[in-house]
Amino acid sequence: MDAKKTIETLQFFVTGLTEGALVHKLQGQLFKSQGFGKLGDKYVNHFTEEMEWVEKFADRILDLGGEVKFEGAKARDLVADPVEYIKADLAIQQPGVELLYKCMAELRDDPTTYDILKAYLADEEEDLYWSQGALELIEKIGKQNWLFTQI
Repeated sequence: MDAKKTIETLQFFVTGLTEGALVHKLQGQLFKSQGFGKLGDKYVNHFTEEMEWVEKFADRILDLGGEVKFEGAKARDLVADPVEYIKADLAIQQPGVELLYKCMAELRDDPTTYDILKAYLADEEEDLYWSQGALELIEKIGKQNWLFTQI
């Protein structure tokens, strides 16, 4: 097991996931303010879930004797249109899931980290399928009808 490589990989996820979680929290607040309480709650709750993964990754870094860093977040614009946000989020989710598969293959000699990433991958795939399903439903029933279900 290459602990340095594992720590670098986990730190990458700590940084990226912290940024993504914060965006989800703010997007959720924005959607709630627009009257889409169900959608807003989904993203606010998603923030909490993602931060739990950040904690697991940080704990594993510390277990391996590494140092957890807060590397800041890039500026990102919030997206006022819920459907456009789902499309934008999906554009991030798809390559993210692919990257997770690659990282898991590279860390297979560290069963503890592998198991953590495997559970995280399952969670991310669920989010990916939700976004894909939402866009398919919007296509079938129309944007306004879908938005009505998010109140």
